[in-house]
Amino acid sequence: MSDLPIGFWLKHLDRLIENDFDRVLAAESLDRRQWQALNSLHGEPGTVLQLDQRLAPFLDEDESTVAPAVETLRQRGWVSGLVALELTPEGHRAHDDLLAKVQQTRSRLCAGVSDQEYRDTVNVLERMSANLEQA
Repeated sequence: MSDLPIGFWLKHLDRLIENDFDRVLAAESLDRRQWQALNSLHGEPGTVLQLDQRLAPFLDEDESTVAPAVETLRQRGWVSGLVALELTPEGHRAHDDLLAKVQQTRSRLCAGVSDQEYRDTVNVLERMSANLEQA
């Protein structure tokens, strides 16, 4: 067992996840935020404000909105609508193609980790977050 604190492993893993997603998505000329917006709109259409709320936990401190990501998706013909945003047929196809690649990344991330270990880890992190949110 490592003597390094949990904060080290959280930041280290977050960087590795970011780098792996960046590598996979860069092949499609996308970044992680664009993927997150595309994926969120695939699940449920919405406004930029709603996307900002859905993706708030992922935004960097210097990011106040996902509007630039949405604009890039719009320019690619993957998103339509000025206020109420939804994926175009091309956007749905792009999402499905990218989802397969993202799932491969997730599979690599969780190799050797059982479903129960994954659920236990998420549960512990959720409780630790709640502890600090209450403080």
